[in-house]
Amino acid sequence: MNFTPDIRLFSCHYTSQQSCTEAGNELQQLGFPENIRICRVPCTGKLQEITLLKAFEDGADGVYVVGCPADACHNIKGSQRAAKRVAAVKQALVELAVEPERVAMYHLDRGLHPEFINIAREMNERIRRLGPSPF
Repeated sequence: MNFTPDIRLFSCHYTSQQSCTEAGNELQQLGFPENIRICRVPCTGKLQEITLLKAFEDGADGVYVVGCPADACHNIKGSQRAAKRVAAVKQALVELAVEPERVAMYHLDRGLHPEFINIAREMNERIRRLGPSPF
């Protein structure tokens, strides 16, 4: 089966500001998967569980959040709130008998660095292995 997953990334503006330069062209040149759609948010702490679940409803096969380091969030505790909400969505997926690995939270420093690209590749491979979303 030739499956290209639809993956949504919700990324903190502060974490992703250098990573999303030149309309993302630099990201693709560095190996960022083209099938990952980036939605920059002012702070991942503003994300609600319903937003993450709605991404699945809208066709996403996987969803992940990239926020500031837990102890160095630009908005104090935003990325900690986001991590709790991602954990709640994982639990909701378990209750729906869906793989909780379809959603993830990552904490990264600001700037364009290999971890931003590596996480995208890792998420892409994970969702490819899991296959299409059951939603």
